[in-house]
Amino acid sequence: MARIYTMVNQKGGVGKTTTTINLGAYLANLGQRVLLVDLDPQANATSCLGIDKTSVKGGTYEALMGTHPAAESILHNKQFKLSLLPAAPGLAGGEVELVNELARETRLKQALGPLRDRYDYILIDCPPSLGLLTLNGMVAAQDGLIIPVQCEYLALEGLGMLMDTIERVRRALFPNLRIRGVLLTMFDNRTNLSQEVVEEVRRHFKKQAFVTIIPRSVRLAEAPSHGQPILAYFPSSPGAEAHRALAEEVLEQDGVKIALEV
Repeated sequence: MARIYTMVNQKGGVGKTTTTINLGAYLANLGQRVLLVDLDPQANATSCLGIDKTSVKGGTYEALMGTHPAAESILHNKQFKLSLLPAAPGLAGGEVELVNELARETRLKQALGPLRDRYDYILIDCPPSLGLLTLNGMVAAQDGLIIPVQCEYLALEGLGMLMDTIERVRRALFPNLRIRGVLLTMFDNRTNLSQEVVEEVRRHFKKQAFVTIIPRSVRLAEAPSHGQPILAYFPSSPGAEAHRALAEEVLEQDGVKIALEV
């Protein structure tokens, strides 16, 4: 059964999509069967893999609304060995349309259920909000949330709000919801602030903060415009090396033996 992790943070620009794409790509590179789920109406994860989001005919929206099985909308990228349940701008309407639906918070969990035996990892990229789509992502996170935190002061303020939301979801919908890991991103070793944020996060999340830290990187920022994960665009860059280390850390913590290295 696939491990399902959801990337979540209501603050935008912290690296959710970057983490989803690049962690997924390196997990696949290390022999895992990986499905990425684009749950963001901006469809950035879809675009980052070189797919024109305006051309998507079926994807996350249809899976949530129950009009099309998720399995029939999955796209396969042979080059990167990744599968993707894509998103299109129409997904924005899903948040409104789901309000009056039964079991609206569990739609994504139900849609992904039949896929769990086909993959080793399912990674869900959430929008930068705490709305119904993100709630679906949380409830679907059977194995935990991965929280990217930008190494800036305001990121710490937003983290407190997110923790309150997670606790409410635990009480109301998913008592077993857990934090799989807190990932520090956009680290700049030239500033004291970045190091202070690292220390603060690790003080509050002693057992949950990943050892791996993702540095601020021009190459990471450039890769999406080429429709490629960083391992294909610039595999020798510090950002690439950090994401590979993250994938290896995730596999080690999950007790998964690396089956293949390319």
